[in-house]
Amino acid sequence: MANFQYAALDSKGEQTTGVIAAASEQEAIQKLRASGYYPTQIVEEGKVPKGAKKAAAKTKGKAAAKSKATKSAVGGKVKAKNLMIFTRQLATLIDSGLPLLRSLSVLAKQEPNPVLKATVTTLADSVQGGSTFSESLSQHPRIFNKLYVNMVKAGELGGVLEIVLNRLAEYQEKAAKLKNKIVSAMVYPVIVMFIAVCILVFLMIFIVPKFKDMFAEMGNEKLPLISRIVFGASEFFIARPFFLPNAVFIFVFIGLLVFLYNMWGKTKGGRQKIDTMKLRMPIFGDIQRKSAVSRFSRTLGTLVTSGVPILQALNITRDTAGNVIISQAIEKVHEAVKEGESIVSPLQACGVFPDMVISMVDVGEETGQLPEMLLKVADVFDDEVDNAVTALTSILEPIMIVFLALVVGSVVFALFLPLIKVIGAMGEQT
Repeated sequence: MANFQYAALDSKGEQTTGVIAAASEQEAIQKLRASGYYPTQIVEEGKVPKGAKKAAAKTKGKAAAKSKATKSAVGGKVKAKNLMIFTRQLATLIDSGLPLLRSLSVLAKQEPNPVLKATVTTLADSVQGGSTFSESLSQHPRIFNKLYVNMVKAGELGGVLEIVLNRLAEYQEKAAKLKNKIVSAMVYPVIVMFIAVCILVFLMIFIVPKFKDMFAEMGNEKLPLISRIVFGASEFFIARPFFLPNAVFIFVFIGLLVFLYNMWGKTKGGRQKIDTMKLRMPIFGDIQRKSAVSRFSRTLGTLVTSGVPILQALNITRDTAGNVIISQAIEKVHEAVKEGESIVSPLQACGVFPDMVISMVDVGEETGQLPEMLLKVADVFDDEVDNAVTALTSILEPIMIVFLALVVGSVVFALFLPLIKVIGAMGEQT
């Protein structure tokens, strides 16, 4: 039997240290987990932490040998799709029995993305130097967020890294699928609006002035009201008060409004008001709320299932919520759980989560199956978001087509209505 010094988190997420007697490091980990602790570091008394000196020497040597291209690549960002593929491939290799270091080396050789390739190479060097995988991941926060790092750490401590990586890959795939559904619902109306604006500007600048000159002899008082409005709008578009057409200043003004809106959204008060409006918007607000609830449930459920302490999992979920209102609600849940209260009461008090979610979470707490229930909630709301987006798209398509037809048709009608009257007058004279 040997004595092992350890640092661990208790059930409330607080750090604790001590000494435990065990035959091996693995047995010490099992004893600590059986006592309700989540060890973050275990070192046998009288020994230097595993691989510390070797890691320093390796890191120094590798840093000197790295090329300038690799140095510039490390630290960049990668797309969520690339990270998802990397996680799935790593989980598959480890699940097949390949050691972690060998798996990282294989993935580094075949990775086409230069940033991810350099990062995986650095991870392999760090692991070979004696650092844990989670410690290596934490050195690249722009690619691997807190959720990723903490889940890997839990998998390492529990000896189930391949299972956790599979869960991570599934989480990323479902999160990406949900995001793509929402984005796809927004793309169609944006494209139609862009086409409508382009056609309208083209007509106002190039076509309408020619018709206006054609009907100049008729005088404004003889033109129909809709024609006078269109001709007046065209004059405003092509007027040059400051050596540039008014149309240019309109687009500059719109761009300025968008810039100011984004700047306001970066402030604390602005972000809160914008996120509140997102949840209260008709139709779109319901989709935003359901997607936020799905993200909360899937993130928290995945973390707790992987062995991350509930308080630490709530902190990570709060940081990755994507909506200030949801984050504030999760913060209240965290404070309540820290005081030993139920998770249900603060969820109900915040007024953000639907009654069905609260009921399912309540049942999960009572039966001791909270993680499984949270994942079921996420699946349910993923389906609801899918149905809502499909319904929204089917409604928006005819509405936007009619809108485009009205915009273009109104201008064309305003141009040809005086021409029809002229032709009719000429017919009466003959």
